[in-house]
Amino acid sequence: MAKKTIKYSDAIQEIEQILEKFRNEQLDVDKLASEVKRASELITACKKRLKEVEEEVANILEK
Repeated sequence: MAKKTIKYSDAIQEIEQILEKFRNEQLDVDKLASEVKRASELITACKKRLKEVEEEVANILEK
């Protein structure tokens, strides 16, 4: 089963929500590890998408 690809803007929004929880000390210790893991996954997805777009733009400019 393929993983669902999250949109870049949605990933950024979710990362911001997680950061806000950290800033406001709203994260429960029991959920801390899972939130950090999720943020890491989202950051990785954003980096991947940025790399893809960078390559697309480079290809367009080469033509």
